[in-house]
Amino acid sequence: MKYILSVFLLFILVLNLQGQTQAESKEGTISFMTSQNIYVKFQSTATILAGDTLFIVQDAKMIPVLVVKDLSSISCVCTPISAKQLSVADKIISRPKIVQSKKPAEAVAIPVIQQTTSTVDTGTVKKELPKELKQNINGRISVSSYSNFSNVSATSERLRYNFSLDARNIGGSRLSAETYISFSHKINNWNEIKNDIYNGLKIYSLSVNYAINAKNNIWIGRKVNPMLANAGAVDGVQYETKFRSFTAGAFAGTRPDYMNYSFNAHLLQYGGYFGHDFANKKGGSVQTSVAFVEQMNNGYIDRRFAYLQHSNSLLKNLYLFGSVEFDLFNKVRNITTQDTTYTPNNKPTMSNLYVSLRYRVIKQLSLSLSYSNRQNIIYYETYKSIIDQLLYQSTMQGYTFQINFRPGKKVSIGTNAGYRFSKTDPKPSKNLYSYVTYNNVPWLNASATLSATFMQTSYINGSIYSLGLSRDIIPGKLYGGLSYRYVDYKFVNSETPLKQNMAEMDLNWSIMKKLSLSVNYEGTFEKSRNYEMIYVNLTQRF
Repeated sequence: MKYILSVFLLFILVLNLQGQTQAESKEGTISFMTSQNIYVKFQSTATILAGDTLFIVQDAKMIPVLVVKDLSSISCVCTPISAKQLSVADKIISRPKIVQSKKPAEAVAIPVIQQTTSTVDTGTVKKELPKELKQNINGRISVSSYSNFSNVSATSERLRYNFSLDARNIGGSRLSAETYISFSHKINNWNEIKNDIYNGLKIYSLSVNYAINAKNNIWIGRKVNPMLANAGAVDGVQYETKFRSFTAGAFAGTRPDYMNYSFNAHLLQYGGYFGHDFANKKGGSVQTSVAFVEQMNNGYIDRRFAYLQHSNSLLKNLYLFGSVEFDLFNKVRNITTQDTTYTPNNKPTMSNLYVSLRYRVIKQLSLSLSYSNRQNIIYYETYKSIIDQLLYQSTMQGYTFQINFRPGKKVSIGTNAGYRFSKTDPKPSKNLYSYVTYNNVPWLNASATLSATFMQTSYINGSIYSLGLSRDIIPGKLYGGLSYRYVDYKFVNSETPLKQNMAEMDLNWSIMKKLSLSVNYEGTFEKSRNYEMIYVNLTQRF
C-alpha cells in the first residue's frame, strides 16, 4: 500500500506538469449494441477520429469505456475497452484533443443495421452485395486480475481472460464469423473448474453467418439477435430477410443452460419477428418490431411470450422509446382440500412495460422522463419449485426524471430523480442524484465533478457525497482520475449507522496504438474495517 500511496502523490504532482488544452467535450448516447460493437450517436462527429477513446461519467469521474473504430457524420462504431456494463441510451462523452498538424481521418460509412438510428433514407440502400467483398477482421484479447484485500477477511484474487473476434467476409467471401468467450478462475481454487469447466468458461457468442444475398442472411451457432434480445442467446439456426423497409426473421434451437450457460439440448426454443424501419434525410427515424418466442424445458412449455418495441425521432429534438412484453402462457393455482395444482391459462398478461421520452428544449438543456412496470419473469418448468413465491411478489413500478443543463462550455449540471413502488413494500423507494462538472479547472487542466446522492427505502436512509478529478496526464497516452466519496447510511432496524470513506484512483495507459493497460484502485475505510480492491486489465486489439 505504501507504493500505491506514492503513486497517488506522484500523480497529483504531474497534474501540473503535463497540461494540454482540450477541445469542447461532446455528449452522445448508445443507440445500439451487439456482442462485438457498440454504436454511439452524436449530433456531429466533426472532432472525433478513429482510434479516439470515449468515456462515461460515473461516481464523479470520467471512465474510458470505448474506442472508436469507424464513424459517419453523426455515429460511431466502437469496441469496448472496459469491464463496465453499458446499455442502450447510456450517455457517452467524447473528449477530443487539440492535435498539432495532423490530418483528420477520413470518415467511413457505418453499415446500415436494423436497430441503429440512421440518417440514410431506406429507399436508397443498395440491394446488391458489392462485386468485391473485402475481408475485415478485428477483435481483442484481454487479461484482467481482481484482487481484494481486507483486515477482516482473507485475500482473494481472480483472473479473467476475454477473447472476441469479428471476422467479416472471410477471404473475400460471403462467410462471416463472430465470437466472444470469457474464462475466469480464482487463484488457488482450481477445484471449482475441475468440477465443472463451465464454472469458469462462458461462451457468450460463437456463430457463423452466410450472406445469401443483400437481403437474406443465415446464422448458425450461439448468437444474440438484436431483434430477439429479450429471448437471450440462441443456440441453433437463425434466418433473416429484408424487403424494402421491412425485416422478417425466424429461429429454432435451444437456449443456454440456466445454471452455467453451457449447451443444454433439453431447453428447446423457437420463434420469429417482424420489423419496419424508416429514416428520413433530416435524421428522424421510426423503428418498430414485434416478436414471438416459445421456450420449453424437457418438452413442456416453460415460457411463451411476445413483445413489441418502438422508437421514434421524427419530431425535432424529441425521442420516444417504448417496449411492452406479454406472457402468452400462464398457470392459475387451483386450491383443493388435499393438494395444490396449476391449470394452464393462455390469457395474455403484461409482464413488462417501459416508456422513455427525451426532449431537448434548447441546445444547452435536455429533459427525459421514463416509466417502468415489470413483474417477475416465470419459467414454469424451470422454477416450478418456487412458483408460489414468484406469483406472490407483486408488480414493481417506477418513474425516473432527468435534467441536464450546460450553462457554458465548461460547466454541466444534472439531476436524476427516481421513484419506485410495489404493493408489498412498506413504503416506496426514492433517490435523488445531482452533479456539477467543471472542465479545464485552472492550473490543473482537469475535469472536476462534485455530486450528491440521497436515497430513502423501506430499510435504509442514506447519502453519498463525492468529489472527483480526471485528466490527461500525458496527452494521448496516459489518462487518470482521482475521487473521494463519503457514505452515510442509516438503517431502519438498527441504531448504528454505517459511515464509509472511499478513495479511488484510475490510470489508463495507451502503450501502443492497439495495446492498452488500465489500473483501478478502490479503498473503503470504516471505523474498524478496511476493504481494498485492485483491478488491472491489459487489452490487445487487432
